[in-house]
Amino acid sequence: MKTRIRFVFLSFVLCALGLAPSGLLARSAAAEPLELVILHVNDWDMLEADDGAGGAAKIVSTIRRERADAIADGAATLTTFGGDMISPSLLSSFDKGAHIITLANRMGFDAAVLGNHEFDFGPRPLAARIKESNFPWLSANITNKGELGFPGAKRRLIREIGGYKIGIIGLTTVHTPIASSPGPTLGFEDTTVIATAMAAEMKAEGVDLIIALSHQDLSEDRQMLRAVPDIDVVLGGHDHWGVALFDGRQVVLKAGSQGSLVGRLKLFIDRTDSAGGAGSVVWTPDLSLISTRDVAPDPATAAEVTNLLAKLDTELEKPVGTVGVDLDTQRASVRGRETVFGNIVADAMRKATESDIGATNGGGIRGDTTYARGGEMTRRTILTELPFGNRTLKLRVTGTTILEMLENAVSDVENGAGRFLQVSGLKFAYAPTAPSGQRVRTVTVGGKALEPNRSYTLATNEFLARGGDGYTMLAEVPRLIDVASARLMANQVIEAIEAAGTATGSIEGRIKTVD
Repeated sequence: MKTRIRFVFLSFVLCALGLAPSGLLARSAAAEPLELVILHVNDWDMLEADDGAGGAAKIVSTIRRERADAIADGAATLTTFGGDMISPSLLSSFDKGAHIITLANRMGFDAAVLGNHEFDFGPRPLAARIKESNFPWLSANITNKGELGFPGAKRRLIREIGGYKIGIIGLTTVHTPIASSPGPTLGFEDTTVIATAMAAEMKAEGVDLIIALSHQDLSEDRQMLRAVPDIDVVLGGHDHWGVALFDGRQVVLKAGSQGSLVGRLKLFIDRTDSAGGAGSVVWTPDLSLISTRDVAPDPATAAEVTNLLAKLDTELEKPVGTVGVDLDTQRASVRGRETVFGNIVADAMRKATESDIGATNGGGIRGDTTYARGGEMTRRTILTELPFGNRTLKLRVTGTTILEMLENAVSDVENGAGRFLQVSGLKFAYAPTAPSGQRVRTVTVGGKALEPNRSYTLATNEFLARGGDGYTMLAEVPRLIDVASARLMANQVIEAIEAAGTATGSIEGRIKTVD
C-alpha cells in the first residue's frame, strides 16, 4: 500500500527582524553546551519496505547510522516513537502485535507514546505488549477507572543529559474510544489540559527542555502549543504527515509513516551566564526528514522479517470457519446484485465500527469464484477476496448523501461497473432501465425510510471514502474514523467469520430491482 506523505517545512528567521525569543539567543561561550540529536519514527507496523522505503530492517539501519554519526560528533542521542505500531498489520490480527515488539526492541527506542492502534485488541493484550518492550511507553492523559495512568505505562520521563534536564510527556489522541477498542474502564482526557499541568510540574522541578511525545493530528498539536508555551518540542504522529516545522519558538516533527522517513532533530542547547549562577537555557534547532529509500537493510533484522513472513504464511492457511451456504463472489454477481458474501463483508464493516450503514464496492471483491457449502474458508481466502489492503473508515453523512451514493452505485450497473455496492443496515430498490442518476426508488435505513436531512454513520472502505469509483460525494464528509485510525477491512471480515464459526447468510432483499 502506498503511503501518502505531506511535507511541511516552515522556518521564520526572526533574528533578522529583531524578534528572536530568548530561546534563540546566541549561545554563551561561558556556558556548557550540549548537542542533542533526537531520532523519531511514528505510525509503523509494516514488516517490509514498500516501493523501496520503510520497513523494519531499513528503519533499524537508518537509526543506527544516524545514532553512530551523532555520537562520533560528540552529541547525545534520544530515539522516540510517536505511536501506532501494535496494529493494524495483518500479522498483528493473529498475534496481537507481539511480533512488532520483537522488531521494535531492535531499534533502541528511549520512549514511545501509546497511539490509538495500541488499543485495537483491548487493554489486556496491550499490557502484555508493554511488558515485552525493552523501552518505556508513555501516556499522561489516559485514565483507568477514573485514575490517571495506564497499567505498565509512564505518564512522563525526565532524563538528565549533559547537565540538562529533558522532560518528555506522553499524549494520546482523545479520539481513541471512537477509533479503537480501549474498553469501558479507560478514558482519554483533553491533551491540552493535561499538557498544561504536566509542563507546569516539570518547570517547577527544574526541567530545562520539555518534549511532548504526541499522537494526535497536527492541528491539535499546534493548538496545544499555542496554549502551552512551556512545551518546546512536539514529536508527533497519527496523521501520517511528514512535518518539520519551526515557528521561531516551538518545534513540531512528524516522520510520515511506515518508516519511509526518519525524523532527525538536532538541538544545540546552552545555558546563559547569570549573576545568580544557574542562568537560563537557550536552544536552536536543526530539522531533517531522512528518506530510508536508499538505505541498505540491517541483515539481522531482515532475517527476522523473513522468519515472521514465513509465520504469516502459515497463519494464513488456518481456517477461519466453514462455508455455511453456497457463496458466490463471481464478478458479475458482486457487481450486479446482492450476494451473501457481500452481505458478510458489509456486515462486518458496519458492526466493527458501530455504524448505521456498511457499504463496499463490488469491484473490491476479487475472488471471482464460488464456494460450496461445507468447505473451509481460510484467512488467505479472505485476502484473496479483499486483496487491496483497504481500511474501513467511519463517515458522518446525511440522507441526501446516502441517496447520491446509491445513485452512483447503480449508475452503470448494466456494464458491470465495480462501483456497485454491497450493503448492510439499509435496503434500497432501483429501476435499472431508468436514466442514470434517477434510478433509486426507495431507501430504508434500519427499517425506516431514509430522511434527507438526518445524519447517519457510514462504514466504507478508504478507496470509496476518498472519492474512488465516482463516490466524490464522500470525499469531503466528516471522518469519525479516518485512515490513520482505521483497521484493515480484511481483518474485520476474518474476525467476524471466526466469531461466528461459519461464513453464512441469505439473500435478504437488501437490493431489489423494480420496473
